[in-house]
Amino acid sequence: MAAAAAFLIPSFAFAADKKVVGLQLYSLREDLPKDVKGVLEKVGKAGFKEVETYGFSIKDQFWGLTPAEFKQVLDANGLKAVSGHYGLGSYLVDDNTDELKAAIAAAKVLGSEYVTIPWLSPDLRKTAEDYKKLVIKINKAGQMCKDAGIRLAYHNHDFEFEKHGDTTGYEILLKGTDKSLVDFELDLYWVVRSGKDPIALFKENPGRFTMWHVKDMDKTKKEWNTEVGQGSINFKSIFAAAKLSGMKHFFVEHETNYKPNPIESVKISCDYIKKELI
Repeated sequence: MAAAAAFLIPSFAFAADKKVVGLQLYSLREDLPKDVKGVLEKVGKAGFKEVETYGFSIKDQFWGLTPAEFKQVLDANGLKAVSGHYGLGSYLVDDNTDELKAAIAAAKVLGSEYVTIPWLSPDLRKTAEDYKKLVIKINKAGQMCKDAGIRLAYHNHDFEFEKHGDTTGYEILLKGTDKSLVDFELDLYWVVRSGKDPIALFKENPGRFTMWHVKDMDKTKKEWNTEVGQGSINFKSIFAAAKLSGMKHFFVEHETNYKPNPIESVKISCDYIKKELI
């Protein structure tokens, strides 16, 4: 009991002084591609220190900026791209490693710690066998990342928690992936929306969830997000179990119910987290 209780003691010695809060830049997806420099300046002024990228492509890079140019803008605003969501569909579908190699190269230039798989197309996740095939590919991608000095992570939605016989896709991914190669970025909103308990996942898989997505669930419409602290998710109990989960970085994300003033909305979440959670 004493050991279990220790896991519930807030464990933010690594972040308490710095008040480090990250932002998944997808939260600002309407404005960012139009004005990368202007939006990232606002992100820095809103109190964020870390970001997670999205939207990279081999052709357009980061909305017309090379990874080196994009890093310069981040540096100018006191931001570090700890992780990035990279579309690896061609690798997961047909083993074409071009996108994966480009993602690793971009992440290295940015000084990122993680390349993160953001989503699975429906045709890749129909059955338990599909997930087992994905495990093999994800482990291979994890080895490629490790060889380059970074980590591979997997980000969930809610479909991974659907039953396939006596298991779920997420269970297959957690059990099948190599802990030395693959981490998990736990999207807390999607876990709760699926009816699962994040803390139960921490207890069952301690140390696997090195990153979190922190977004709240509207009290009346669960398919909507709201500012962190204004919804129905008990973040205080979740943050108290940070050490058990293995969490090293977390990112605010506003994905649905997009607000008229997105930057002000994410700032409200950032301020609440700094005041109440870390």
